Amino acid sequence: MSPKTVTKKSAGKSTAASKKYAGLSPEEIAAMKETLKERKANANKEEAEKAVFAAIAKMSEPDRSMATRIHEIVKAAAPGLTPKTWYGMPAYANAEGKVICFFQAASKFGVRYATFGFQPEAKLDDGNMWAASFALIKLTPVEEAQIAALVRKAVD
Repeated sequence: MSPKTVTKKSAGKSTAASKKYAGLSPEEIAAMKETLKERKANANKEEAEKAVFAAIAKMSEPDRSMATRIHEIVKAAAPGLTPKTWYGMPAYANAEGKVICFFQAASKFGVRYATFGFQPEAKLDDGNMWAASFALIKLTPVEEAQIAALVRKAVD
């Protein structure tokens, strides 16, 4: 066997896996795998909510406390929304399975604030411009009331 043949064969074996995910970073590959895992878990409402609690449990403080409280607020304000994970974070979907709102921990991207946001399916339209996400440093009764009102408006 010539050296060229050996090189080609070994190169073929070592690049088989990388060809499958060509152009993707290890983080992107991990995100894809997490998305597939989420889809399986989100197919069952009980499993989906367990996945939300598991995602919250993995968070560090103060994200964990905020995510827990937001979960309670969303469930009370819009009981028709279904908790599920979305990109590894808690989210809440309508009957069609479309995400209406979500929580993103500050640690997710190493930023100084967590985010509570809404997707286009949320009915928050107000003129030509409106907020679609909010930075959260901490939750007080004022922010909790605002979140509850926004969630109710989003599903009405």
